[in-house]
Amino acid sequence: MILVHDPLAPPPGLEGAVVAIGNFDGVHRGHAAVIACAEKLARKLGKPCAVLTFEPHPVDYFAGAGSVFRLTPEAERARCLARLGLDGTVVITFNAELAGLTAEDFVSEILIKRLGVSGAVVGYDFHFGKNRGGSPAFLAEAGARHGFAVEIVPKVVADVDGEAEAVHSNAARKALEEGDVSRAAKLMGHSWFAVGEVIHGEKLGRTLGFPTANVRLDPSCRLRHGIYAVRIAIDGVTHGGVACFGRRPTVTDAGAPLLETFVFDFAGDLYGKTVEVTFVGWIRGEEKFESLDALVAEMNRDKDKARAMLAR
Repeated sequence: MILVHDPLAPPPGLEGAVVAIGNFDGVHRGHAAVIACAEKLARKLGKPCAVLTFEPHPVDYFAGAGSVFRLTPEAERARCLARLGLDGTVVITFNAELAGLTAEDFVSEILIKRLGVSGAVVGYDFHFGKNRGGSPAFLAEAGARHGFAVEIVPKVVADVDGEAEAVHSNAARKALEEGDVSRAAKLMGHSWFAVGEVIHGEKLGRTLGFPTANVRLDPSCRLRHGIYAVRIAIDGVTHGGVACFGRRPTVTDAGAPLLETFVFDFAGDLYGKTVEVTFVGWIRGEEKFESLDALVAEMNRDKDKARAMLAR
């Protein structure tokens, strides 16, 4: 997949592309529907298909970094998009210049001049341009004037516990903030995962018989602190595991939250490796134990529960 940042002219290999436009945070079922529509239109027109997205997230630009819980920071989002078989991803820097473009200028400057699109696909609620002045209807009218195809994807709903609701990133964020990774997966259409480099920790887990792969998550992450059954991909091989995300109240209860994963049936040095941790199920909240012995006893129970969840 071609990945391009801030092109000034149509990128080689993506000339005349059909673009799916949006932030695509989480690349959830609603986003997948927009991308699938763009791929269908691209096949019809005989053109490449790409995603047009933005960094930083517009909410973070206007309200400050970390204002929005990023379901898929840039690295995670790129992995999700690559798995959908797209020809490319175009990332435009969201800055004062972009925020100041009117909807018409966005069409003429970004879509036509810099990308040379043959088509654009957006969701039913997508707005763009200064003061969100551009609507899907405006984009359709602009496409007719400028000679590129436009398709608008209607609302996608998910039946979660008998409740039909629009699939949107905020619903998935709320589920993760509650630790309900199963519900988040239903909303998103895929399990939530995090990518990071394994760093050195205090190595206490090793002395307790639970050596862990420690990863710092994106600072915006507001996943509920607790214990999870996970799968962890290391050098292309997936292993089961049990992970703790939080501040380790029995030991330190200080500093930034850390994701610590005990990998089942694995031995080896992981420091410096980039791993992908996929969250499968919630086990319990983070607790402070009266002793390390009590902590280890509970960790053994957590391990058994995680193995059972993963087996199911």
